[in-house]
Amino acid sequence: MGVKLDALDRKILAEMQRDAGQSLDVIADAVGSSKTPVWNRIRKMRDAGVIGPATVHVNAEALGFEACFFVLVRTSEHEADWQQKFLKVLQARPEVLEAHRLAGEIDYILKVRVANARAYDVFYQALISQVKIFNVTALLSMEEIKFTTELPL
Repeated sequence: MGVKLDALDRKILAEMQRDAGQSLDVIADAVGSSKTPVWNRIRKMRDAGVIGPATVHVNAEALGFEACFFVLVRTSEHEADWQQKFLKVLQARPEVLEAHRLAGEIDYILKVRVANARAYDVFYQALISQVKIFNVTALLSMEEIKFTTELPL
């Protein structure tokens, strides 16, 4: 069940999603409130788990991570021990930006960011050497058309 948020909470969240590095004064001004009530609401939303840690979006290509692969994983293993080992392997791989367990024919989808195809192969070889996987399909993203972390509030 979600946390109850009013219109001001949503405005604050929208501002913080747009740019979490803004000063409290700028956020308060943008949402039509003063600093102290905005700070109290932010603190309450952090305490409730609505707001997580503030991070920075880094341009992957500017740092040489030019290849983004979506990796479809099918497994014939569904025991808890296998899943725990698989999740541990994924957590240890910094190339894996996202991992999702799916319903349907594909068991997992991974978003993997690497320098190039050779670097992906190094990742792939390491993955299959650490955990038994039935089938892996890698899809190279040719172009990122849209990227956002902002929820529609």
